[in-house]
Amino acid sequence: PKDGPAVTSPESFEKLMTFTKAIGKEPVACVDTKGFIVNRLLVPYLLEACRLVERGEASMEDVDTAMKLGAGHPMGPFVLMDSIGIDVIKFITDKWAKEEPTNPLFQPSPLLDKMVAEGKLGRKTKQGFYQY
Repeated sequence: PKDGPAVTSPESFEKLMTFTKAIGKEPVACVDTKGFIVNRLLVPYLLEACRLVERGEASMEDVDTAMKLGAGHPMGPFVLMDSIGIDVIKFITDKWAKEEPTNPLFQPSPLLDKMVAEGKLGRKTKQGFYQY
């Protein structure tokens, strides 16, 4: 809205928390911010993985292996981007970079730009960082 963001009423918030628990999920709360909790942490992580490869500091395969074995993640960032959709990650990044052009966390990745331009979008196109 023109006069600021909408605010969820306490009653609606409590109903949503109760419903979420009733369907066997664990709700979390946060204020309205870009990406909320998960994507706000995830997207910069994925971009930094791209930057490691862009700078020649590690191979894509080694980054994936390191995050699986060293951090206990179920998959590395490049496999994850292939699963999400490289175009989706680029769309989010481009939007956030436009909204906060001086934020270094949201700077676009030439690697993502190249992959999308080549139509290599991940699992949905059978080709992304890996071939499927």
